[in-house]
Amino acid sequence: MPLKLINAILNCPLTLGGRTSCRSDRGLLSRNRASKVSVLLRLAITVVMGSLPSSTLGQNNSSVTNALSLSGAKQMAFARNWDLLAAQSGIDAAQAQLIVAREFSNPIASLSTAKIGDRESGTVLGNGLVDRNYDSIAAVSQLIEIGGKRRARQMAARAGIAGARARFFDARRLLEQGVTKNYVADLLAKENARILNESARMLRHEADIAQARLNAGDISDSDEKQIEINADTFELQAKSAEAVAVQARIAVEILLGMEQPEGHWTPADSLAQISVAAPQFDRSEANATRPDILAAEADLQQSKSNLKLQKAMRIPDPTLSLGAEHEPPGGGPPIDTLNVGVSFPLPLWNFNRGEIKAAQSVVDQNSFALEKIKAQMVSDIAHAQSEFREASERWLRYQNQIIPKSQTVRESVVFAYEKGGATLVDLLEAERADNDARLAAAQAQADTASAVADLKAATEVIKNQIIRQ
Repeated sequence: MPLKLINAILNCPLTLGGRTSCRSDRGLLSRNRASKVSVLLRLAITVVMGSLPSSTLGQNNSSVTNALSLSGAKQMAFARNWDLLAAQSGIDAAQAQLIVAREFSNPIASLSTAKIGDRESGTVLGNGLVDRNYDSIAAVSQLIEIGGKRRARQMAARAGIAGARARFFDARRLLEQGVTKNYVADLLAKENARILNESARMLRHEADIAQARLNAGDISDSDEKQIEINADTFELQAKSAEAVAVQARIAVEILLGMEQPEGHWTPADSLAQISVAAPQFDRSEANATRPDILAAEADLQQSKSNLKLQKAMRIPDPTLSLGAEHEPPGGGPPIDTLNVGVSFPLPLWNFNRGEIKAAQSVVDQNSFALEKIKAQMVSDIAHAQSEFREASERWLRYQNQIIPKSQTVRESVVFAYEKGGATLVDLLEAERADNDARLAAAQAQADTASAVADLKAATEVIKNQIIRQ
């Protein structure tokens, strides 16, 4: 039961920490209502609320309301993402097609009666509609598929299952990449907001010192206002970065399958905690490749099986029939006859050429698509490796060289300005340079983490046995 509803029942307003505070001066709870039942109810609520974990997901609005780690976000996405659930249902649909391919066509039962209008079929009872003899025939016919149609249809269905499973793993691969990159985008925006707010606080401190120097007549009023303007600018940029962080958190919630994505959560990790080591990729691993390539291979195999099926459709399928005929003659013993027959369509005009040509074109298209995806995989790996090398080198250079130098310069200029040995232009330039350097370092760190996610997605492989099982 929600807290607001519980406290409405008890007529007690909410306070911090989930406790209730009943105010007698407002007339909300009289002494007569402070019965044992009310006390026990509040005690039960306190016990229940105290037993709940501090970090849970909102149940009413299905939104994240607590700190969320990157690994936790991935696990939630794997369990709740809509595209991944749709890919899972695609496997079920493909398995249903295999069931259909394994089934035989149902036999056809027929019952017919002849000599209804024959005037010579009268009996000793007469030649009325009820009294005459009828020739009754009961038969059962069964279609028999020949030419490998059944086997080709089952092979196409099995390839469809393999393709659906491969697409599921491919959707999972891309989902993990998307969650990581959006999570990193949130961390970058929060880090940018922190840096900008810190720069604004530094300038506010310098503005206080400038006010003292202004009162002493060392600087002009315009110099002091320029410092405040720059501080205000940094604060506005920090607000913009916070808005970007909210947008990134909303993007993460969409990938998590939240019904009401509003961004009301806090990342539990930081940029420094995210691993930035490049994943190892062993191209020599046998019978393992990326899921999208396995899906393309399965589509090609399915189209080839369908081509075999269409070619086999040129062979007519016979229909075998077995029947019995009962003809009681008038006044004599009945005559029973056993009938056996076979029928098949004559391939005189339709040779299934259109379907064969269409199936061949699908084979060609899937073949081209497979080659394109293989080339795309090589391109993705090369691009991700290049991106990782550039971003990691840039981040290390900012971390080891540029940031220490910019901080030293800023501290020196700030000290000189406070002592009257530096101009306002020198102070503002030093603050901007240090602020830009720290922002660029955070961007380089985020680019490195994003490049790791791209490289992992580009090199993620799965064994073919998992797809075919």
